Amino acid sequence: MKILVAGATGNTGTRLVRELQSRGHDTVALVRSSSDTSDLPEDVTLREGDLTDLQDDVTDGCEVVIFAAGSGGDTSAEMTDKVDRDGAIKLIDIADKSDVRRFVMLSSVGADNPDPDSDLAHYLEAKHAADEHLKQSSLEYAILRPVALTDDGPTGSVMLGDDVDPKGKAARGDVAQLLADAAEQDEWTGSIKMMETAY
Repeated sequence: MKILVAGATGNTGTRLVRELQSRGHDTVALVRSSSDTSDLPEDVTLREGDLTDLQDDVTDGCEVVIFAAGSGGDTSAEMTDKVDRDGAIKLIDIADKSDVRRFVMLSSVGADNPDPDSDLAHYLEAKHAADEHLKQSSLEYAILRPVALTDDGPTGSVMLGDDVDPKGKAARGDVAQLLADAAEQDEWTGSIKMMETAY
C-alpha cells in the first residue's frame, strides 16, 4: 500500500516509517522543508508539507494516512492546537475528500475524557477533538491510545484494552508496530485501543 506518515521525522515516526518499509509498503514521509530527514530510510518518498498549513493535494495517491505527529511536550498551547488539533483535523478532511481509505491516529491515553486537572489537559483536549473529528468522518479509522512513551525498541509484549495501567509505559517500538498493524489489518477498523508495554 501507499501510506502517508505525518510526523515521519519524530521519535515514533521514524520507527514507523522503517517498520512500514520493512513490510514492503510504499511509504511517503510528510516533512517540513526544515526537517532533518537523515534518520529516514534512503528509499522513502519525501513529500513536503506543514501540518500548520497543509495543501489540498497532500494525500494524493495514498490509500492510508497515519498521523504520528505531535507538537511536543514543551511547546505552547497555541502550537499544540495548531498541530495536534487543527493540523490533524485538516489532514482528516483532506483525506476524506481524496482516495484515502483508512486513517490511523496516534492518540493518547486520557484523550477519551480529558481530565481538566491534568498537567496534560490542553494536549488531551486537542487529541480528543481530533479523535472525535476522525470518528465522524467517512474514513475507515483506527485510534491507538498508548500510555507514556519510552524510547525503547519493540518488545513484542503489549497489552491492549481497558486493563491498561494509565500510569504505565509504552515502548515507541511497540507503538510503531501496532500503528503498522492498524494500517494493514481489517480487524482494527473502527477500533479505539489503549495500550501499554508489558515490561
